[in-house]
Order: sequence, then structure tokens, then C-alpha cells
Amino acid sequence: MARIEAPRLGLGTLSVPGIIRAQLELQGYQIAQDNDPVWVGLVDLSECRPDQVADALAASDSKYQIALVAPEQTALASEAMRHGAQDYLLLPLDADHLVSQLARLMQLEQDQADMVACSPRSRQLLMLAHRAAQTDASVLLTGESGTGKEQLARFIHRYSPRADGPFLAVNCAAIPEAMLESLLFGHVKGAFTGAHADKPGKFEAASGGTLLLDEIGELPLLLQAKLLRVLQEREVERLGAHHGIALDIRIIAATNQDLRQAVAEGRFREDLFYRLDVLPLKTVPLRERREDILPLAEHFLTQYGEGSRCHFSDAARQVLMGHDWPGNVRELENTVQRALVMRRGSALQVAELGLPASVQAMPIPVEAESGLKASKRQAEFQYIVDVLRRFDGHRSRSAEALGMTTRALRYKLAQMREQGMDIDRLLQPSDAA
Repeated sequence: MARIEAPRLGLGTLSVPGIIRAQLELQGYQIAQDNDPVWVGLVDLSECRPDQVADALAASDSKYQIALVAPEQTALASEAMRHGAQDYLLLPLDADHLVSQLARLMQLEQDQADMVACSPRSRQLLMLAHRAAQTDASVLLTGESGTGKEQLARFIHRYSPRADGPFLAVNCAAIPEAMLESLLFGHVKGAFTGAHADKPGKFEAASGGTLLLDEIGELPLLLQAKLLRVLQEREVERLGAHHGIALDIRIIAATNQDLRQAVAEGRFREDLFYRLDVLPLKTVPLRERREDILPLAEHFLTQYGEGSRCHFSDAARQVLMGHDWPGNVRELENTVQRALVMRRGSALQVAELGLPASVQAMPIPVEAESGLKASKRQAEFQYIVDVLRRFDGHRSRSAEALGMTTRALRYKLAQMREQGMDIDRLLQPSDAA
């Protein structure tokens, strides 16, 4: 589980009353000084125009940003969320609201230890999912195929009060219609030919937990009507039965379709759509969160047991970054698996990725930074290299000495490579001072 030692807040030019500072210190938070790393930044947008929001957030060198807006600036708050702010607070700043917001971020930081979320949009999505987990309302997950909707559903279940109950997933598009009704709702003996005994359906089996209805847009209209009744009455009636069975269940639905369009075309019931669309969450295509590509690729190396024995060459990293990933995370995972099968050495090369020849290596951009900020970042990177040298490149021991998780260290190394640093060369004995 991730731990944050003495989390520091970046205030920028914001003036915070002494009573709020005192309350923050009592909760274990620190106000960052000029050279301190910042965990969360409070970004005052009250004097910003909508076209200045993105730049104001980008100027905050912190992992998370909380936008601060005046009560009449709700449109500005929405713009901030669109550009990656994790949440917003209204001015004047209220100590209780701020502490509560920070506590949610701390909990999210701990709970996302097994999730890869490096881009602002991914972290924002996880925070919304974490909030959704605390309720029992229906969640509708939308987004392209392969963007991780089922993983997000499992995240919601894992950090919900139902975590000790079952998590079941049903792909509504993969099961013949004739079988789907019995699978979902169950049947009693004699309900149809071959029904030799009573059998509970997935709704009953998921009691006390969560049921994911994947590809909900493919559910036939007849079953949509029956599903609506289950959601309304909180009970299910088996095929052939004459009484209902009470349910204690949370429903998450997922689809890569535009359900609003499906409603307009008469393919999906409008009343069911609004019953499911209580908490809508949209996953982000991988091409729109490129900061996640290399950390995800490293994650898959570790997942398949090769993270300590091989790595991507710099050329392979650039090609990974340059690909548009139409199959999203699922395609990236398959690419990493293929490269591991085809590899001829410890460094995975471009040819072993098996990506189309048309993919061009993308020069990984270097951020335009002020001299002070660039110097701070360079000093941090050099310190990480020095610690890695001390432990002969051992990631776990180095992370412990640096006071961070191994996953956080991998993310830092990915950042360093994005800045053009050849980590492997820097760690060679011949380069040691």
C-alpha cells in the first residue's frame, strides 16, 4: 500500500489564514517551501479567464491539483476539471472542506497502489470512481473497447462497503439470447426443457456484492424490461417462478456504445438508461493519456514476471509513445506479451514489438520549464541515479532508500527517460564517479 510521508501542500501565491494552517498541521500536512516537492497544489483560479485555466494548472508542479474558484465561477470549475484538476473548492477557503478533500486524496493514493494512473485525466477518473465506490448507486461506465472498464468496475467494488462480497461480470454480447435470461435471472425446475433443478442466476449469486453487466447496449429489449423491473423492485423472479427473491446488490453497467443514440434509435429503453446512468464515468482512450503508456508497459513487464530481467530500449519507448493504440490498453498488453516472446536479449527492441511499420517514433517532448524548476528537477533526477548506483540498480532497495514505493520509482524513471536520459548508460560502472 502506498504511503505518503509528511504530505506537502503547494499554495502558490494563495494567502491561507493562520487558523487553517494550524488545522492542516494538526492533520499532519505541511506547507511546501520553495525547494520542497509538492504532493497537492491549491490553484487559485478566481482571477483567471477560462482560456487561462490550463496554463494555471500546468504551472502547479504537483501530482494533484485542487482548483479554487469563487461561488459564481462554477463554469470555471468545470473547465478546471476538464483540464485535469482532481477537484475544486469554493472560496473563501473552509478548513473542514479542505481537510476532507485532502483526506479523500490520501485515501485514493493508498487505494490506487495497484492501478496505473499517471496522467491527470486518469487520476481524475480514479478519484471519481473512488467517490462512486462509497455509494450504492448504479454506475454506467462508457468508453472505447480496451480502455479498462472492467478494471475500473473492479476498483469500485474493491473499495466499496461491498468489497467482502462477490464481484461477478456478465458479457451481455457473448451469450446467446436464449441462454442469457436464465443466466441472469435463474430458473426453477421444469421452467423449460432441460431445467431439471432450480438454479439461481447471476443476480442472486452476486447478492451482497457487485454485478457488472458488460456490453449492456447489446441486451435485448425484452430483457431490458425485465432488468428495469429488477432495478426498481430490488428483487428478481426466476424463470417459471411466481414469487420474487429480494436482492442486496450493486449494479455497474458498461458499454462502448453511445446509449443516448441507442435510445433515440429505439434500441435501448430510455427509462432503463436513466436508471443506470446515475453515476456516469467515461474511460479515456490511451492516445489521449500518453503519460500512461510507458508506465503501463512497465507494469505489464512486471505482471508477466520479466520486469527485473528486461526493459524497453529507448527506440522502443519512442515507438510505444508514437503509436495511436486503437485497441487501447488491451492492445498495449498484447504488444508487451508479444515482445517478451520474441525478445533476444534484455533490451526489448522495436522489431520485437511487432507494431505496424507505419508507426513513427515520437520524440518525447521535454517540458519548457523555468531555470529554477529545471534545476530542481535535474537535482532530483541526479539524486535518484546516485541512489540506484549505490544499490547496483536494485529497484526495491533504491525505492526504500528514497522513501518511495517501487511503483513510484518506476514512474520517476519513466519521467527521466522521457526527458532524454539514458538510465542504463548512467548506471554503468564506467560512469560512476
